[in-house]
Amino acid sequence: MAVHLWLRAEKKPNERRTHLTPERCKELVEAGFKLTVEHSEQCIFKDEEYASIPGIEMAPSGSWTSAPKEAFIVGLKELPESDDPVTHRHIFYAHAYKNQTGWAELLNRFVKGGGSIYDIEFMTDDNGKCVVPVFSTMAGLCGTAVGVIAWCHQQLNPDVTMPSVSAYDNEDQMLTFVKSQLKEIAKRKGVPEVFPRIIVFGAMGRCGRGAVEMAHKLSIPKSQITEWDIEETKGKGPFAKILGYDIFVNCILLNKKIPPFITKEMLDTDERSLSIVVDISCDASSPNNPLPFYDTCTSFKQPTCRVNLAKSSKPLDVVAIDHFPSLLPRESSTRFANDSTPHLLKLDQVDTYCVWVNAKKMFDLKAAEAEKVSKQQP
Repeated sequence: MAVHLWLRAEKKPNERRTHLTPERCKELVEAGFKLTVEHSEQCIFKDEEYASIPGIEMAPSGSWTSAPKEAFIVGLKELPESDDPVTHRHIFYAHAYKNQTGWAELLNRFVKGGGSIYDIEFMTDDNGKCVVPVFSTMAGLCGTAVGVIAWCHQQLNPDVTMPSVSAYDNEDQMLTFVKSQLKEIAKRKGVPEVFPRIIVFGAMGRCGRGAVEMAHKLSIPKSQITEWDIEETKGKGPFAKILGYDIFVNCILLNKKIPPFITKEMLDTDERSLSIVVDISCDASSPNNPLPFYDTCTSFKQPTCRVNLAKSSKPLDVVAIDHFPSLLPRESSTRFANDSTPHLLKLDQVDTYCVWVNAKKMFDLKAAEAEKVSKQQP
């Protein structure tokens, strides 16, 4: 029997990315897969681009709940909120394995329905290496760009909340806009150029490399970019040195409790340059959050949240959007689908191919923890 993939429409506001591009869908159909694609008004790719491919069936948005039980439901971001049991096998970013808010409730929906999650973040080879890492790099690129935009907004409009951001057609469009803001600051100050000083934590990882890459693309001098990784941060903290930079970009992979990188008490001073914190890791709701001065993610509609400080008159804004790559939806989707498809092509070996076996083992482990939590609740 042919493997059935069901590409669900993303429901998260401003999420224009997709797990599969039309080009990769065509490849899967030609390889013998059965493919159903839900209609979507917000996807960067139009319905017609999918519908024109012979062999693809179109379905109403959100109809995956009534898909054949053997179908794999393919998506990116979280499922719509519900208490209904989930019966299918889902391939997406569940964000439920690090004790995030609502993690147990989500996993128990799958337990009750007999479904399962193949979390993309935990699709690993036998060496434990993530096989679909592309969004990490894009998150670093886009997150740093938004951080610089936020810093520019503070300089140009110090008493005005930063307006919403929206997706760009391509990276060149994004770079042109950010550079124009930096030039406007320089013009107002009557100097040739102005750039923020940036420090990146997790700089050697994929996300961190993306952050540094964006800084270079914005022509920020190397002398104003500091790259820290595990050698500088492991088992240490808080770090007063962060206060000397304009922008702090956090790109670490959080998997356990660590000392805070910086505390609210440290921030409550006018003797600091730091005014923007970009948390690309976006573990705001995690009890292990190393940035304990904020606990709510931001959004495209409200890109920043102001940290309330008792003594300091200087602004401190946090940028923590949990889908940064959506700012470049076409490029992000294309890179992602190119990395994901080779593994989707092996779904006929879901019980033996290491990537799927490892993802299922992680789900089984976390689902058991969720069941235990639910039994302990009154």
